[in-house]
Amino acid sequence: MKFIAVFLAFCLSFAFGAGQGKFELLRLSEYKDQNVSGWLASEKLDGVRAYWDGENLLSRQGKKLNAPQSFTKNFPKFALDGELYAKELKFEEIQATVMDKLPDEKAWNRLKFHVFDVPEASGGLLDRLEVLAKFLKNERNQNLIIIKQIKMRDNAQFLKFTKDIVAKGGEGAVVREPNAPYERKRSKNALKFKKFKDAECEVVSINKGSGKYANLAGSLTCKALGGKDDKEKAGEPKEGTIFKIGSGLSDEQRTNPPKIGSIVTYKFQNLSSYGKPRFPIFLRVRED
Repeated sequence: MKFIAVFLAFCLSFAFGAGQGKFELLRLSEYKDQNVSGWLASEKLDGVRAYWDGENLLSRQGKKLNAPQSFTKNFPKFALDGELYAKELKFEEIQATVMDKLPDEKAWNRLKFHVFDVPEASGGLLDRLEVLAKFLKNERNQNLIIIKQIKMRDNAQFLKFTKDIVAKGGEGAVVREPNAPYERKRSKNALKFKKFKDAECEVVSINKGSGKYANLAGSLTCKALGGKDDKEKAGEPKEGTIFKIGSGLSDEQRTNPPKIGSIVTYKFQNLSSYGKPRFPIFLRVRED
């Protein structure tokens, strides 16, 4: 009997675990000259992705962020998707604030939650955002900002829109099909367009520098993540591809380089004939 009870408990546990859905957010596909006439464009902010579930701020991996109560006070009871961002701060400063286990209220007050969707609302994108706009009319909140969406006449206007953003130091732009629902997957109805491509890799070794960087980290040997079966990542190196990143590291990062096993984000132009990223440049360590 004891064996049967243990076996049943195992089965129930397995069934429960199988029913737990993976935490998924909307993921952007690459803009590759798709027809985006009539779509809605906005600036792609270089902040930290966050999801408000009605009670807590979560990272893109579904982990709870330690935001001070003063920051999320009077947030709505419905879900929001967006970026924690401040134009005057570097990404590393934003990330350090957001990932701090002991929240610094003063540092958090420099950030705003820039919202680009209301996932559980019905209707098209503008209808969903209007739900938040109506909420903010009655519950003013200086920490919530709705990202402006601009309707594009055609692809030429979108390319100019993106070019203007990059010229001002911005990262790029996002364009979305206005009538598409919020999709918890990589969507063909939400596209990103940036000057450089970016991807992620795992640090597998740290290589000693020479000359100016003697006794410091000269480069990182990395193993590419993703890009193996995902068609939307066809322009990235295949999973497991080994390559080096030597550019983009500051003197401080060369002195204290990313730990082996850490995940880093890098940018590159395209792939070589060997399937490796050309001119990879270190951007940051991913800590979420």
